[in-house]
Amino acid sequence: MGEVLEWVGAPQALGLLAGPVARVIEGVPGAEVAEIDPEVSDTAEFCARYGVALEASANCVIVAAKRGGQTSYAACVVLATARADVNGAVRRRLGARKVSFAPMDEATGLTGMEYGGITPVGLPGDWPVLVDEAVVRVPRAVIGSGLRRSKILLPGTAFTALPNAEILPLTLL
Repeated sequence: MGEVLEWVGAPQALGLLAGPVARVIEGVPGAEVAEIDPEVSDTAEFCARYGVALEASANCVIVAAKRGGQTSYAACVVLATARADVNGAVRRRLGARKVSFAPMDEATGLTGMEYGGITPVGLPGDWPVLVDEAVVRVPRAVIGSGLRRSKILLPGTAFTALPNAEILPLTLL
């Protein structure tokens, strides 16, 4: 079963969120947050410790897209049971020659979030947030909070309300 998470309305627990996340969380419908052991922030360890199904967890990765000497960034959100098709669907959507996972120092520096806690909530305003269509179909999904010491719980449909969110098929078959 795992340890019990104590979910509270995210706007009432801003101290559990990274700064960029705390600044925008009130605009995210149904967001809740729970404190966790930061040592088990990575998805597999978190799910095992707290009894959360992988199918109810989503990962957010930051990608760097390169074209014509320019680099742009985007977030990709997929269920923990899937892998983002970075070299196919993501590259085509971003119109890039090459797409790769952003290096840790770039991802944390540009987002103001901790590595392992990056979330699609509170990202820079000009970044596309590419959300796999399977994520919006789950009743609720656990995602990062911007910090390793907490997690956010969102209704799947709330991902459609994120700024610059695009819902599309993103995963490898």
